[in-house]
Amino acid sequence: MKPAVTYELLHIDKNSGARRGVVHTPHGDIQTPVFMPVGTQATVKSMSPEELKEIGAQIILSNTYHLYLRPGQDIVKEAGGLHKFMNWDKPILTDCGGFQVFSLGPLRTITEDGVEFKSHLDGSKHFFSPESVIKTEEDLGADIIMSFDECVEYPASYEYTKQSMERTTRWAKRCKAAQTREDQAIFGIIQGGFYEDLRKQSAKDLIDLDFPGYAIGGISVGEPKEEFLKMLYYTTPLMPENKPRYLMGVGTPDYLIESAIAGIDMCDCVLPTRIARNGTAMTWNGKVVVRNASYERDWRTT
Repeated sequence: MKPAVTYELLHIDKNSGARRGVVHTPHGDIQTPVFMPVGTQATVKSMSPEELKEIGAQIILSNTYHLYLRPGQDIVKEAGGLHKFMNWDKPILTDCGGFQVFSLGPLRTITEDGVEFKSHLDGSKHFFSPESVIKTEEDLGADIIMSFDECVEYPASYEYTKQSMERTTRWAKRCKAAQTREDQAIFGIIQGGFYEDLRKQSAKDLIDLDFPGYAIGGISVGEPKEEFLKMLYYTTPLMPENKPRYLMGVGTPDYLIESAIAGIDMCDCVLPTRIARNGTAMTWNGKVVVRNASYERDWRTT
C-alpha cells in the first residue's frame, strides 16, 4: 500500500546541501523548503485560515500536549478532526508534545514507560506514553504525526544524553507499533544532544525502522549558534535523501536560511506571530519595532 505521505526530490544545489522537493499528503502537496506556522491550540494566533492562505502558508503545525489538555482530543475528534475543527483544508502536522513536557522541568517525571506530568493549567496529573501519544495524534487527525521523544537540555552530560537517545529509539519503536491509521504518516525524531556519535547512532537506529520522514530534535534549545550550526550540518546528511527532513523549533530568518542550505525541507516556530503580536516585524533590514517612538509618524507602507 502506498504511504500516506511521500517525498519527491526535484533538485539539489551543486554548491550546498540545499534542495527543492514536494511532500505529497492526503490534503495536498507541500513545496519545500517550507516554513510551518504554529497553531498551538488549533489556531495561529491573530490570523484566520483565509489570511494564512493569502500569505502562502501550505501547512500548519498544532501541538498535541496543548490540545490534549484543552479542549481535549475527544472534542476535536467529535468535530471531525483538526481539519474541520480548524477550518483548514490543507496539510497539518502535530508534534508529539515531547518538547512541551521537556519544558515543564520539575513538573514532570520521565521513566521507561513514559512521562508523568502536572498540567501547567491547573496542576492536575497526567501521563504520556508512546502509545497514548499516538492515540491522541490519531484522534486529532493530522496528516503528519510525530513519534514521542525525550528532548534533553543544553548542556547535558554524555551519559544522560546517551540514555535519553536510546530511550527515544525504544519509544519510536513503540509508536510505530501503536499506529493504526493508514492515512497518517509518522515521522521519527533524531536525538543525541550535541554529541556527533550519538546523533549518528540515533539516525541509524531510526532509519532502520523505516519511517516515512525524519526530524531533528533537541537543537535550538538555548545553545550557542556555533553549536547549532555544527550539529545541523553534521546531522542533516545522515538523513535519507528520499524522505522529508524536518528541523523542529526554528523560526528566525538566519536559522531558516542556514537550515535550507543544509538540506532541511521543513521548519516550524511560534516566533513570527509571537513577535508580531508584540509589535515587531522582521525585514531585510533587520527587526522593526513599530511601537518605538521613531515610527510614530512613519507613513511608509514598505
